[in-house]
Amino acid sequence: MRGLTLSEIDCVTGGAGSCTPENSGADVPNSFLGGLTAKQVGDALIATYEGVVAATSHVIERVFNAF
Repeated sequence: MRGLTLSEIDCVTGGAGSCTPENSGADVPNSFLGGLTAKQVGDALIATYEGVVAATSHVIERVFNAF
């Protein structure tokens, strides 16, 4: 079983009824994602991950310095 491409994911989640190059792809907003593009959602996930990593690093540093 193969993974879906970004274009295929956008077509499936967009619910537009048709999938053409003009209404599909990572840079086209769709209603399923709240009007966001797949790239914007990915960027938000990356930013969230980086924030969690920074917070975890801060906590580890504080605990280490306490000893």
